[in-house]
Amino acid sequence: MKKAEATRLTILEKAFELIYAKGYQTTSIDDIIATTQVTKGAFYYHFKNKDEMGIAIINELLKPTLTGSFIGPLQAAGDPLTGIYQLMYNLLIENEFLKVEYGCPASNLTHEMTSWNADFNQALNELTQQWIETMVDLLEAGKSNGIVRNDVNARQVTMFVMSGYWGIRNFGKLGRSKDVYLPYLEELKSYLETLRASR
Repeated sequence: MKKAEATRLTILEKAFELIYAKGYQTTSIDDIIATTQVTKGAFYYHFKNKDEMGIAIINELLKPTLTGSFIGPLQAAGDPLTGIYQLMYNLLIENEFLKVEYGCPASNLTHEMTSWNADFNQALNELTQQWIETMVDLLEAGKSNGIVRNDVNARQVTMFVMSGYWGIRNFGKLGRSKDVYLPYLEELKSYLETLRASR
């Protein structure tokens, strides 16, 4: 990796750490420069402004990371109902990238930015839609394979499960403990089993 590319990546990684912990709007360019120990000139060499850097964080850091954590496991799941539960369990309990006290970075940026920044809205919506379509496809395949009941509406289930995930992340931020996640996971497991086709 060339020095300029390495510097750019360092800026993105350190900026993400600050933004994840503090929020986007309360993290200044001066905060980022102080953390990365690059000059202001170096920052502006790589990014016209803070928002351009923010979009780069979504596209170059969050998308690959979340694709691996959120989408890859669903694509590899044989049983969709077990796969969805296991995904949520891993994201909430085992994933070391996602911190209980800070919540989900994609969700945080959605709350903070998308109501007034169209570029953030588009980038985050692309990420979310990819997750939605992957889960819908998995459930539809489960219906075809006789694992999921034929009357199940895959898109409605997906929206319900994802809404619960984003919501419980906020409870985790308030409680600052993964114990908050356990009742959600128990209820999710019970709910998903109601979708299973009778053998």
